[in-house]
Amino acid sequence: MDDSPTLRFRSIFISDLHLGTPGCQAAHLLEFLRHTDSTHLYLVGDIVDGWQLRRRWYWHQSHNDVVQKVLRKARKGTQVVYIAGNHDEAMRHFLGVAFGGIEIRDEAVHLTADGRRLLVIHGDLFDAVVQRARWLAHLGDRAYGLALKLNQWLNHATARLGLSYWSLSQFLKHRVKNAVSYMTDFEEALAGEARRRDFDGVVCGHIHKAEIRDIGGILYCNDGDWVESLTALVELDSGELRLVDWRAIEALKRRAVAIPREEEHAHPAGD
Repeated sequence: MDDSPTLRFRSIFISDLHLGTPGCQAAHLLEFLRHTDSTHLYLVGDIVDGWQLRRRWYWHQSHNDVVQKVLRKARKGTQVVYIAGNHDEAMRHFLGVAFGGIEIRDEAVHLTADGRRLLVIHGDLFDAVVQRARWLAHLGDRAYGLALKLNQWLNHATARLGLSYWSLSQFLKHRVKNAVSYMTDFEEALAGEARRRDFDGVVCGHIHKAEIRDIGGILYCNDGDWVESLTALVELDSGELRLVDWRAIEALKRRAVAIPREEEHAHPAGD
């Protein structure tokens, strides 16, 4: 993709990159990191997928490029904080340590430009399945991997037909009653924890569902993932929080490049 002007934010929150898995959209993530800049960068858990790497080693060059890009941002002055998640829980052995200028934490407190205190946490500690039935969480992870492979086959076919990306796994998560109930319980549990600790809001990941909404007076923010949704949570200089849909931005860029070419063919010189 052509270089474009850098998008500048006060803070960027990304999670669930799942580096080390075939499903990680590292090439798109690298473009996002190249075209954005911020004072604060929060990596909100499941950055490297230790579960997958223990089962079978997978590490594409693009995954290494992402790591190098984040390290480069830290060297150039971006405050980078790495929040451990369940897939990269080994990082919890290094809490309080800084690697290459990247701070390792279990959670963080972020103060927005307009004075709001946000709890930044991956969220797995409020997931009853992960905490009480770890075997079921691993089984669900494998089923999710299978759904991603099916997604790839389906979207190869739909792309040939000129249709847009469609996610089987997200469709199932948003349609199956138990899955919807699980996500609602998760969101309310995180909001409840933020309220109990006198925060104004919470920023998390874990369930791969990007969202900003008010839950009983607490601002709940989930930054999504870089396996399917390709989303990030950003803070503007004013303190306003927004979701960035990078897949939609890339589609707009492709259309902006394609439209002049179509007009050139539609209106030949001399007409």
